[in-house]
Amino acid sequence: MNPTHTSLPPRAKSGGKGKKQPVPKKKKSPWKSFFKFILIVLLIAILAAAGYAGYLYIKGNQVIEKSGIDKPVAPGHSAKEKPITVLLLGTDHRPETGTYLTDVVMVATMHPETNTSTLVSLPRDTLIELEGYKATKLNAYYPRFKAAYKAAEKKEPGSGIPAEEEMKVMMSKYLGVNIDYVTVIDFQGFRDVVDTFGGVDVNVQYNMCHRDSVDGTDINLTVGPQKLDGKKALDYVRYRKSMNCNPKTKESNDFDRNARQSEVLHSLLDKMKSFGGVTKVGNALDAVSDNMTTDFEQEQIRNLLATYYDIGKEDVKFMPITGEWRSPNVYINANELNAAKQALQDELAGKHNAGDQGTEADSATAP
Repeated sequence: MNPTHTSLPPRAKSGGKGKKQPVPKKKKSPWKSFFKFILIVLLIAILAAAGYAGYLYIKGNQVIEKSGIDKPVAPGHSAKEKPITVLLLGTDHRPETGTYLTDVVMVATMHPETNTSTLVSLPRDTLIELEGYKATKLNAYYPRFKAAYKAAEKKEPGSGIPAEEEMKVMMSKYLGVNIDYVTVIDFQGFRDVVDTFGGVDVNVQYNMCHRDSVDGTDINLTVGPQKLDGKKALDYVRYRKSMNCNPKTKESNDFDRNARQSEVLHSLLDKMKSFGGVTKVGNALDAVSDNMTTDFEQEQIRNLLATYYDIGKEDVKFMPITGEWRSPNVYINANELNAAKQALQDELAGKHNAGDQGTEADSATAP
């Protein structure tokens, strides 16, 4: 699983579901909100409203067949009997600029016997210093790998290494675990899902303005209750600070962004639960599958759904790694990184500790 470095850019059962002891209530993390949203959209076929479940079951199978790879799972590697590790990448592909920056990078391990998971997240601006790779920000590797793959394929078809495989190899080395699968979800899927349900209703607490001609960002929201389409909803949950605006608008911290993510999620769920929303769920599933790339086999996706469909938030150990922001990078806290590595190893060994949920800060990026 270790591709050779050349002149390319940097790369270089059923599970036992025993009773869990109750754990103290934790503050909601912004990573939990994001992860919850992704799970809701991906698993909505099995959480369907009564009377509509048959259609959604069929639609869910269509999405699985469209998204997953049509090949059998290797013997002994079923998610029903073997713990697996998955790399989750959230990208913001912008056709106007051609960028594929990964704003979300998570690694999740899941164990079928304990019906638990450990989810480690890294700040997008993390400076990666790893043998065999050119030191740069974490979110810059995926687009560079894609560019290298495209160049290699143009020169000699079949010689390129897919960017997703490169990311699996690099993150496996960085975190000290063997990553089995990778799933890439483009934020365009978020925009499309919101648009499918006719927008979301929110109450903007203060003006938000951020303009960047380099990456195409153009956020301009005014205070007050309003309905946002997919683009503006994503602007709303991602706004961080004012740029190229006169007057400048108030900066946003992690707590503010967390609250806005929850607000949008709840509005979206209300739309989904309405009669009109239920009839649009199929289109929402299409929006997700159209914006998702994965190397999961179709059979393995069904194994995951069958094994972890009832996993609760108390069964997921969230470990957002933080660090010190020194522009333009985040320098990771070594103790937190080592703790995250150990937590992933413990999960794979069936030693999940649900009572220890890690740190609450989602990142240490610039304001």
